[in-house]
Amino acid sequence: MRRFVVVGHKAVTTGDFKLDDIAGGAGRLDILVRCVNSAFFLSHDIRKDTELFLVLQGGCDPPKTVRFAGSELRYLNPDERSTSALIRNALMKRVGEGEERSSPGIYVSKASFADVIGALSEKGGMVYLREDGADVRAGGLPPDPVFVLSDNVDLTEEEERVLLGHGAMEVSIGPHSLHGDHCIVIAHNEMDRSPP
Repeated sequence: MRRFVVVGHKAVTTGDFKLDDIAGGAGRLDILVRCVNSAFFLSHDIRKDTELFLVLQGGCDPPKTVRFAGSELRYLNPDERSTSALIRNALMKRVGEGEERSSPGIYVSKASFADVIGALSEKGGMVYLREDGADVRAGGLPPDPVFVLSDNVDLTEEEERVLLGHGAMEVSIGPHSLHGDHCIVIAHNEMDRSPP
């Protein structure tokens, strides 16, 4: 299983945004939407062995986490507008304790970054993707990796403390600074090329 956690520091946590303004009015939700597409789409298929957690921290009801489970996903299309609509529908759900299902394979909760990292640290090795980390091809990756990355804003010191406190490896996937969605594609490629 491959898991990705993407933090949206300004991404809205309510569903009252316009689909025509996901880059501005939705707190750079466009970055997270591209991460969804990169996490799941193959040519004519969906990656069933992948989960993605979008930790949303902006707007008026933070935090919220939208979880995508590849093995259950339906209705996910590669265009940003329809993916944004799926996230908006999830954010319109009334959330109490635990997760609420908004559509097949998409769940929403009030989980914070610390909650998500704490739960996932028991399921796989934590991998903090950062520019100045160790080269992924020099050290390899743990089985069942949990890749953690941020939007256009770096993780805060507190978020880094939480992550490193759970034994995260600091890993770089290349010599250049890349967009988050590109990092996900490269991480998948590294895993695809690794022997089973």
